[in-house]
Amino acid sequence: MDWKKSIIYVLDVFIGIYLVLAMTSFIKPDEKADICKSININIQKETTDGFLTESEVMRLLRKSKLTLVSQPMSSINTRQIEEILEGNDLIDNAECYKAVNGVLCINIVQRIPIVRVMSNKGEDYYVDNHNEVMQHNNYTCNLLVATGNISKQYASKSLSSVVRQIQENDFWSNQIVQLNVLDDRSIEAIPRVGNHVIYLGQPTGINKKLERLRKFYIYGLSQTGWNRYSRISVEFDNQIICKRNKVKK
Repeated sequence: MDWKKSIIYVLDVFIGIYLVLAMTSFIKPDEKADICKSININIQKETTDGFLTESEVMRLLRKSKLTLVSQPMSSINTRQIEEILEGNDLIDNAECYKAVNGVLCINIVQRIPIVRVMSNKGEDYYVDNHNEVMQHNNYTCNLLVATGNISKQYASKSLSSVVRQIQENDFWSNQIVQLNVLDDRSIEAIPRVGNHVIYLGQPTGINKKLERLRKFYIYGLSQTGWNRYSRISVEFDNQIICKRNKVKK
């Protein structure tokens, strides 16, 4: 009886090993036999449009002389692909991995521009969602534009904070189309509707200033007309100072 039990035990062990090997082979196919059939590019979507498209990512890979489709999966260096993509100014993070059936997957987190800066010093660049300066390029997207006396330090610290507060408000993100920074670092805003300039003052307490102005729009300008004033200042707390347009004779 003992030898029968031993044989059964040995058979159970071999069957167990076989099943483990079979499952491992099923879950992880032989990479050497696989050919890259397609590339699946996933670009993380944001509330604000970025510059990158799938075709642009493919162009970056071709520019680096990487041939991927029809190549053996075993010859594709995923880390190399990640390093190439992350070396581009428009990409914050890239993750590349090999999937089943010869599919190469690339997941990308892009840098999102939130404002275009065109300073009076002739500089032209963007500030991204991490408050970092991005070089200007040939891509286009619908962005708030900031002009005037703007240094890169001011843009990445003070200006970016103002822009974020505007973007987080549905009303003001649609109404304000341009910011202008004066020599004393105070800010003017140019609205989409109305023939006036909004003076915000120094870049502090922006949410309170904009909310006070929104109420003035609703209860004031809606009654008197959008073009009655040439300048509306919300610089100081609890007050709004307006300058009337000159009446044409």
